[in-house]
Amino acid sequence: MTAAYPVNLLGLDRVALEAYVAAMGERAFRAQQIFPWLHQRGVTDFAAMTNIGKALAARLSGEAVVTIPEMASEHLSEDGTRKWVLRLADGNAIETVFIPEALRNTLCISSQVGCALDCAFCATAQQGFNRNLTAAEIVGQVWFAEHRLRAERESPERVISNVVFMGMGEPLLNLKEVGPAIHILLDDLGYGLSRRRVTVSTAGVVPALDRLHEVAPVSLAVSLHAPDDALRDELVPLNKKYPIAELLAACRRYVARDARRRVTFEYAMLAGVNDSTAQARALAQLLRTVPAKVNLIPFNPFPGTSFERSSDAAIDRFRDILLAAGLVAVTRRTRGDSIRAACGQLAGVVKERTRRVVPIHAS
Repeated sequence: MTAAYPVNLLGLDRVALEAYVAAMGERAFRAQQIFPWLHQRGVTDFAAMTNIGKALAARLSGEAVVTIPEMASEHLSEDGTRKWVLRLADGNAIETVFIPEALRNTLCISSQVGCALDCAFCATAQQGFNRNLTAAEIVGQVWFAEHRLRAERESPERVISNVVFMGMGEPLLNLKEVGPAIHILLDDLGYGLSRRRVTVSTAGVVPALDRLHEVAPVSLAVSLHAPDDALRDELVPLNKKYPIAELLAACRRYVARDARRRVTFEYAMLAGVNDSTAQARALAQLLRTVPAKVNLIPFNPFPGTSFERSSDAAIDRFRDILLAAGLVAVTRRTRGDSIRAACGQLAGVVKERTRRVVPIHAS
């Protein structure tokens, strides 16, 4: 690795970091020293890593970097939700959202610049697609939020307890980079999160969903939004390639090894589109063979959309039908909509945007 193309150590999981230092002629334990400096302590200056030796610190300073996305803007909602627009080195910008709650603090992170899936009700889809994020750019969002919040609180205690891949992009179309990022989040020398506290949300990229379990079997959320293929084809065009039956079969495979696990199905409530009592009954029937939890998400509007949010009465009625059928169903509390940080509202800044669909097997 030359000085012209330094590696960003923030994106190397522990195995990769061990290989990197071994290639420098160092012993593998050096990676175990460097890793917590980067992630737990938030140190980006190699010279400040006091236990790695001056010679190694000097070599790292010449051959590697620790580059964090730069904050372009910050937006704070009255409910405490905070959105950061983070600028990347190439001029693109992504959005990352921090959601504080009484018992947990969740960070919603992005995996792509824009999105190629073109879901009808999502602001990100309207931005088009530019590129995948690197593992360093994915982890960089967590690093930025965690250490900024710690500094504000003047406390070394960990702030972020949950990470959800529900920001910009389809994570399973970038599994090559999302995988190492998850490993870093789970690593006890990294962010120390448990698998159940890291959630990957997908629109249903079935082959990559099968691979995800082998890479890192974290919690799974599926953007369903319709109880039948005809409607889902319109709302989530990926359904034309991987229809509901194939998707649900993949979901059953994903949780088959752990009887305690459920798949969370996300269902945006769109007035007059997918919120009828008949559709609630159809959804209950559809999910009867899947260990499922249904998150009903009141639609969050964005400029230019023709969709409207279902009424509270319609959402309650829909939820009650699911509950009566024996499903676990909750209505998600809308957070951050005043700063366009709510589910489906993230847009960022996508340069050289395109409507092209990336290869479904790309990861």
